[in-house]
Amino acid sequence: MSEEMLLRGCQENDATAQHELYSKYSPRMLSVCYRYAKTREDAEDMLQEGFIRVFTQIKQFESRGSIEGWILRVIVHTCINHLKKNKRFSENLDLIFAGNLTLREDNIPSALQAKQVVECIRSLPIGYRTVLNLYAIEGYSHKEIGELLDIEESTSRSQYTRAKNMLEEILVKRKILPHVKQKKNLLTPVNIN
Repeated sequence: MSEEMLLRGCQENDATAQHELYSKYSPRMLSVCYRYAKTREDAEDMLQEGFIRVFTQIKQFESRGSIEGWILRVIVHTCINHLKKNKRFSENLDLIFAGNLTLREDNIPSALQAKQVVECIRSLPIGYRTVLNLYAIEGYSHKEIGELLDIEESTSRSQYTRAKNMLEEILVKRKILPHVKQKKNLLTPVNIN
């Protein structure tokens, strides 16, 4: 089924088209959910909730950009809403005191190490992890993150800086990165849409 036929079928509530769309995009979207969730079960809940939103809102898709990019935005917003709804974001982060990861190839050369980096990101406190994911991976601006999370733009910036520093320390401690005397900027924000 072509992308256009798949989209049209989903807009007409065709179960076969919905199943095919889910099968095509759910593995990648589960990995997105997994970056925000603490457990696999939470990630699966986020994924299911996200695809329910995808199917109920798919008539709003205006074919500007890719369907995958649109689904990704719905999934990310669902993850954020899930964290807020379950108060996991606000309970695990004191915002006052406390957006495909691009890493330099010479520092993270293997797929195994990239998987270890994702696990290190998941070990960050949920607030740090959320801001880091939104900025460095999903490509949201600090202003957009502030609006999404109901925090100040400056808070997003400081959370990102702290998350990045903590992640670098974890990577060095786990010997995924060599110890470096000067901190290097390992994370580069990317826009995957």
